Amino acid sequence: MITAYLRYLSRARDEHSLHSPFLFALYTDVIRAKQASKALFAPIQAVRKELRRSRQLITITDFGAGARWGAARKVGSKVTPARQRTIGNIARNSQKPSRFGRLLFRLIQRFQAKNIVDLGTSLGITTAYLAEATKPFGGHVLTFEGCPETAAIAQQNFDRLGVDNVDIVVGNLDETLTSAVVSLDPIDFVFFDANHRYEPTIRYFETCLTNIHNDTVFVFDDIHWSAEMEEAWAYIKAHPYVSVTVDLFWVGLVFFRQEQPKQDFILQF
Repeated sequence: MITAYLRYLSRARDEHSLHSPFLFALYTDVIRAKQASKALFAPIQAVRKELRRSRQLITITDFGAGARWGAARKVGSKVTPARQRTIGNIARNSQKPSRFGRLLFRLIQRFQAKNIVDLGTSLGITTAYLAEATKPFGGHVLTFEGCPETAAIAQQNFDRLGVDNVDIVVGNLDETLTSAVVSLDPIDFVFFDANHRYEPTIRYFETCLTNIHNDTVFVFDDIHWSAEMEEAWAYIKAHPYVSVTVDLFWVGLVFFRQEQPKQDFILQF
């Protein structure tokens, strides 16, 4: 990732390179927006801190590529059927930093997204940001988690936070996603943070494509994590349904607005 990050730094631009009113507003008002009051996210952050200190052991069922957030998850990222980890270890190494939760929050509020799909619940911290963001619009989050014990901890966290607009689908995403997407109303927002390999990423992308509309937003996690993920990102950018993409290195934003000319942006974050 070092080479990829250096390449990103050499190419990333700021708002002065943006001539599209849509992209300029998105970048200045959402991507690089001043942070909201810390008090708004204080309950979620308090739960995150408690989880980081937890020494409770759970058995992990991993159907993906072991891809989560932070350097520790990069080591030994083979598919393993089950392993024991402490909740604290998962919270420290597998949860995305709060600034990404806040970015997702701002994106959902910007587009007033109501029907949210979250591929990869983990302990539910990022999912809580999604759920809180869509509450003013009467929205709902459908989140998918492969590991039953992890999903149980996430549900406990939702209960503690008073998050009542989330449903968790537990099981192998290869077996649960298609039927769930078919039964949903058109999807407004999808966060892809599940299996960080080429073939599953493309398959989940194309499954969710079947139920989008013009203003749907997709966000992909870890687009430069590996050669496979960079290949998947290239495929997504070239897809005929995709009009605009934004590469923020850690995440990639995808838009389907047909009124926008097809463009790919690499922007500072």
